[in-house]
This record gives sequence, C-alpha cells and structure tokens, in this order.
Amino acid sequence: MKNCLLLFGLLGIAFLSKSQHAQNFSPPENPQNVYAEPINSPVKIDGKLSEPVWNHAQIIRDFFRIEPRQGGDYQFETEVKLLFDHKNLYLGVYCRDSLGKDGVRVQDLRRDFVWGENDVFGIQLDPQNLKQYCVAFQATPYGNQRDLQNFNDSHTDVNWNALWSVRTHQTDTGYFAEFAIPFKSIRYEQAAHPDSVTWGVTFTRMARRAYEQTVFPAIPQSFSPYRMTYAAQLKGLKLPAPSANVRVEPYLLYQQEQVKSDGQTNADGDVKFGGDVKWAINPRSVLDLTFNTDFAQADVDRAVNNLERFNIFFPERRQFFLENSGLWAGAGDYSVIPFFSRTIGLQGDFNAEPAKIDAGVRYTQRDDKRSVAGLYIHQSATENSPAASFAVGRYLQSYAKENNVGVMLTHRLDEASDELGTSQSNNTTLTVDGLIRPKSELTFSYLLSGSRDNSNDTLGLAGKVFASYNANRFYLGWLTNFVTKDYSPDMGFVFQKNVIWHNPGGYYIFRPKHISWIRRFDPGAFFNYYHDANDPGNFQQASIYLFPIYLIFTDGSFFEYALYPTWQNINFNFAPLGIPIAQDSYYYTRHQVTYNTDQSKSFSISGKLSWGGFYNGKRLTVTGGVRYAPIPHVAFTASHEYNNLQDLGESFQNLKTNLTTLGARFALNPRIQLSAFYQYNSFDKQGRWNVRGSWEYRPLSFVYLVFNDTNAELLEGNYRQQQVIGKITFLKQF
Repeated sequence: MKNCLLLFGLLGIAFLSKSQHAQNFSPPENPQNVYAEPINSPVKIDGKLSEPVWNHAQIIRDFFRIEPRQGGDYQFETEVKLLFDHKNLYLGVYCRDSLGKDGVRVQDLRRDFVWGENDVFGIQLDPQNLKQYCVAFQATPYGNQRDLQNFNDSHTDVNWNALWSVRTHQTDTGYFAEFAIPFKSIRYEQAAHPDSVTWGVTFTRMARRAYEQTVFPAIPQSFSPYRMTYAAQLKGLKLPAPSANVRVEPYLLYQQEQVKSDGQTNADGDVKFGGDVKWAINPRSVLDLTFNTDFAQADVDRAVNNLERFNIFFPERRQFFLENSGLWAGAGDYSVIPFFSRTIGLQGDFNAEPAKIDAGVRYTQRDDKRSVAGLYIHQSATENSPAASFAVGRYLQSYAKENNVGVMLTHRLDEASDELGTSQSNNTTLTVDGLIRPKSELTFSYLLSGSRDNSNDTLGLAGKVFASYNANRFYLGWLTNFVTKDYSPDMGFVFQKNVIWHNPGGYYIFRPKHISWIRRFDPGAFFNYYHDANDPGNFQQASIYLFPIYLIFTDGSFFEYALYPTWQNINFNFAPLGIPIAQDSYYYTRHQVTYNTDQSKSFSISGKLSWGGFYNGKRLTVTGGVRYAPIPHVAFTASHEYNNLQDLGESFQNLKTNLTTLGARFALNPRIQLSAFYQYNSFDKQGRWNVRGSWEYRPLSFVYLVFNDTNAELLEGNYRQQQVIGKITFLKQF
C-alpha cells in the first residue's frame, strides 16, 4: 500500500508537469471598473425597475460563461445596473430567458436555498478590498434570499444573515430583480477622499434549465464567483461615514413539554426571554452579545446508523455560533477541529440534551492585514453536568495576496459540583494554522494543535497538511491528518484518536465538445491509508476509492460507478450496530452505483446501491429518495435507507435496518412558510416529528411555532417526549 501511495505521488507530479497550460488564467493586472450612479429621488423596491433614474445607470452586460463550458457565446443574457443614495446600494437586474416564466426553475421559497437547484442571480462584495473575503447577496426569480460570507474561496458561511431586501418580477422574456442593500449592513472603510472609494465586486447568474453559469468579470471555471482576486472595481460611490450601528434582537418564548416514561407523565411549561445585540463599533470591529440564548427554531439532527469505525460529525445548526464561523482554525474540516461550537450548550457529548446558555460575548475585527476574534460563553449547571465556561481567542495575519497564518487558543473550565460529586477541571488547546496560495490553482494549508487536560494531566497533538492543484482539466490533492491518543479538545471534535490518515488522490475533468448532453466526465481515484499515531508501524485500515465512471450531465443529473478495495486490521473492541467483530485482519471489496435525476425539475429521484463484502460477512445498502415540487410553494420529499448485514461478526449475525424520512414544505411566499419532517429508525425503534411554522413579519423578525415529538421503545418501556414552542423575535437596527 505504501508503494501505491508513492507511485500515485510520482504519477501526479508527472501529470501536473504536463498540464501546466490548462485553461486557467491569472487575475488581471488592471481590473475592470464599474460605476454606481448617485440618485436623489426614491426607488421603490418592487422588482420592476420602472423609475426614470434606472435609465441613467451604466449597463453591465459583458458576462463570461464558466458552465457548462468555459468561454464562448452563451444563451442567457444578463444586464446589471447600480445606483446609490445616502442609505442604500441599489442593484437592478434583468435576466433574459426566451421561455420567460415557463423557463424558471425554483425548488422552494426558503431562505438560504441550495445553490445549483435554482435560477439565481447574485452580487459578491469585498468592501475592504481584502481579496480573501466577501459577502454575497443572491436571489431567485421568486425573491427568496440567500446571503453568505466566504473566506478564501474555500469556506462558505451560508448562515450569515444581513438586513437587506429584494423583489422580483417575472415576464414573458425573463425576470427582473431589484436589490436594496443598506450601507449599514456592509462593513467598509472610510476612504481618504470621496472619489477614491473602490470596492471589489463580482456578479453571477445561474440559468438552471441549461445549467449555464455566467460571471462578471471573467473568472476561471475551476474557481467560484467568490474568488475576489479576479473582482472588478466598483467606483463612483460617495458613502456615508461609517458609524457605529447597533442591531437589537430580543425574543419571547413559551414552551410546553410533556415526557412519558416508565408509565409516568411529567408536564412542564416555561416562559423565557432573551436576545442578541450586535454592535458594529466601526467598519472593522463587531461586538455580539447574547443572553438566555435560545435555539428553539434551529433544525434538528437527522438519525444516522453508523457502521464505520469513525465518530459521526453532526454540523452546527445554531445561528449565533454559525456567524463568522469561518474565522476559527479548522473551519470547513470534518476530521480535526480544535474549536467546534457544538460542544457548547449540551450536557455532555454532541447528542446529549441541551443545557441553558446564560450569556455570551463575541468580538471580531477584520481588515486587509489581520483578523482578531474572541468568544466567551457561560453555561448553566444541569442535573447531569456542572456549570462551565468556554473561551476561544483567534489571531490571523494576512500576507501577500492570499496567504495567512494564525494562532488560536481555547480554554474550557468545568466548575466543581457537590451535587454531581465532581471537582473543577479545565482543558486547553493551542493551535497554529495557515494557508499559502502561491498561484491561483495551487493551495497549501496546515494546522498543528496541542491539548492539555488537567483532569488526567495529559498532553496531546493533532494536525493536518493539505495540498491541492485545482485546474479546469484536473484536480490533484493530498491530505494527511494525525491525532495522538492523548489529544483531547474538550471544545473541539476529532474523527478518531491515535491515528494518522493519508488521503492522496485526483481526477481528470473531461468536457466533451461534441456530446452536448454530458457536461463533465471525471474519472479518478483517492487512496485512504490509516495507521497508529503513537505506533506508526501499526496498520489500521486502507481503502482505494476508484471511480472510473463519474458522469455529470448537462441537465444536472449524475451517474457514478465506484469500487472500494478495503483492508482492515481490527485490534480493538469494535461492534457496529451492536455486532461484535472479531479482532483479525480482513480484506473485501465493495461496489457502489449512484444516480440522481435533474434536481431542479418538479419531480426528481436519487438513489445509491452499495454491495459487497463487509469484514467477514456481506453488506447490502440501498438508499433512495424522491422529491415532488409541482410549484415552488409546495414540496414533498421522501427517502429510505435499507441495510442488510449477513453472516457478520463473531457469531455470524444477520441484521436488517430501515431508516425512513418524510418531509413537506408549504410557502405562501418567501416570508410565510411551514415545514415538517418525520423520521423512523427500525434499529433503535425511534420515531420523531418536527413541525415548524415561520412568519417573517418584517425583515429578519419572525414568529415561530414549533412542534417536536420523539417516541422510542426502550428496554425499560416506551419513552415519549413532546414539545410545543411559540417564539417571537424582533429585530431593530439603529
């Protein structure tokens, strides 16, 4: 296996040396300029661009196609105009489509919709000309909004929400979109002279019916519209002086809960008040305060049946912790994360019951040279866990065009508890990390983290090294992660302890010119090799992910055939889904077929079939899903996962599991929506309902109604927990 890794590395270097002249191109030495026109008369945001002031604005129409083929003529023309007054930046857009309303593809009306399934137009702004960061404001032809932060074109925070508005208007020849983005929602520097104001800006449009994506200005196909080193310069703005502004968001909540267990019923009602305050001290610095923090409206986790030897990663879903999450070391990684906010507000591990968050504060400062961030949270004691304090500090220094180096310190203090019989304990990590991008296609990143836990006085290390070359015609990458057995980040997450994981791989990108229905053919391979960190000679596991057929069709549908030769060394107690596996060496091969139809159509399906060996037995896994959205206001989903394990483990057991999920979403418009899902897992005989209604009665102010129901069959009897929650939030920006 080690020889295979060496051979792959040599082949990759040879391939790279022969492919230097791919279709990528460097950022322009002299970026294009675009201009915003000042106005004195009001603009009504109705999506019609009917005011005369729009006739005097510069028309931007010289877009560049990046999908399905880079460059050349494109089918869907776009026109953009920019205006501004003393409060807002206005964006007027006309997206031409010969089919008009009949050509629109929008799956549903939720905020922060999925990119790639809908018609979209968006603007990306770099108001501080950092080149490594941008904010984006995007909308569909139905006017649902998507706003985000992007860091280094590598990590995207879709859960960042800004105060802005958009309205759209569909016609027989396309659709119009009209944006109003308050300057108070954008962080920018005061220019030395009013005429010297320049912001980085890019535009992007996705015409989903033909999967045609165009951008302005030109950006290579291998990057996203968030690669701000290619941005145009937005000029002509005469900005109000950046001033401290305050955003206050209090909430009022009532929760009724009933728990039935062991034949006993307990019911309780609770009224709760709290909220958040955001103070933009200046364009570079923001202070966030939270008290009696509540996440009743956050999405709940979906059930997972884990058959692997690694820990399951459940993503953060809570708004307060998601904002600016890209600043922390390890952001975007799912294997070694020194700071993972899901450790906060829970009674123990990631799947435990919630604990009350009393208060917290977060400070962020960012300019073109450095970023500074700090977070402190205090968590109340519960019947199962002591009170705890969580603190994290971060410093990130930028250098050259797209390089940075940073340091991060975390500290968790669990207080002594007489009720629980525990003494005070603390845990600390120190992390150094960085990113180096010597050229647009080539990226290196690294991370080294050390932990100290005073409860057992242990020191541990973890880290990663990653390199990738991302061109229009191929991708090559190498990732090495390591975690020692004593690395213990009590505010973080690791996929496994005492492991070193090597993951080299790559694929070729073939875009056939004369087969119009195939957008990409990406055959390739990735190697995975795991061995002990504390005893590097002790092999753990290896596999090769070979995908000789990997087809992305022009309409967005997808087909893949892959196989996984796998070597396992089980030298520890291991029992996936409760089936003990004998400590021995194993070799087996698994096959996988994956397919999905065009996910932008009103009816779509997806499926995955996986079969072959599994340790000393066999495993068949079938996953299928269906989605029906006759109009964007109504959508139904259903999915099912079936596992059939045969002759597995020490006693050659058979086991079948079924995991079923049903979902529905109804929307009167992008501001009034109702969603529901039901999930049942036959393995633990647990079913759960989550129903959530929301009304955005004014921008970013909501009324929520939430119903949760969890029903499980336990050894000691049935368990059922029901919650009814009503919550109202109010946002005011001063």
